[in-house]
Amino acid sequence: MRPGRRGGVVLWFTGLSGAGKSTLAAAVAARLDASRQRVEVLDGDAVRAVLSRDLGFSREDRDTQVMRLAFVARLLARNGVFVLVAAISPFRRARDDARSSIGDFVEVHVATPLRECIKRDTKGLYARAMSGQIEHFTGISDPYEAPRAPEITVDTSSLSLDASVARILSKLEELGYLGAVA
Repeated sequence: MRPGRRGGVVLWFTGLSGAGKSTLAAAVAARLDASRQRVEVLDGDAVRAVLSRDLGFSREDRDTQVMRLAFVARLLARNGVFVLVAAISPFRRARDDARSSIGDFVEVHVATPLRECIKRDTKGLYARAMSGQIEHFTGISDPYEAPRAPEITVDTSSLSLDASVARILSKLEELGYLGAVA
C-alpha cells in the first residue's frame, strides 16, 4: 500500500447502459469486503433516485450528477474507504473534473460494445430510445465520450466476470492501493 495512505481510493466505472458497470462493481466490492477492506458502492441509478431526483438527463444535469457522486466518493475515500462508483458518466470533462477533485482515482472503462448492451437490455430502454420514446439516451441520441487513458479497460462481452474482477484487483495491487487479495 502507498506509504502514508489510509487506504481509500475511488474506482470510477464508466460505460454505456447495460455494459456491466453495476455487476462488476458489486463483484469487486464483494472481493474487497472478503479481504477485510472498507468498501462502499455508489450506483448511479440508486444515487439518482435519492440525491438527484431533481435532475433530468441534459448534459448539465448529467454533469451535476457526476459532481454529486464525486463529492460523496471523495468524503468516503478520504476516510479510508474503497469507493466504487458505477455510473454511465458519459462526458469526459465531468469525469476528469471528478478525478481532479478526488485525487486517488482509478478509471475503469467498461467498454462493452453498443450491440452487446442492446442485446442485454431487459428493460427495453434501447428500443424505446431508438424509436424516439426516450430523449437524451446515451449511445443512441446522446454521445458517450470514452476515456482516453483509463487505468483499466474491460469488455464484459469478451471477458468473464471473474477475469474482469481479477484484472481490476491486479491493477489496484500494481498501483499500490492494496496488497494481494484472495
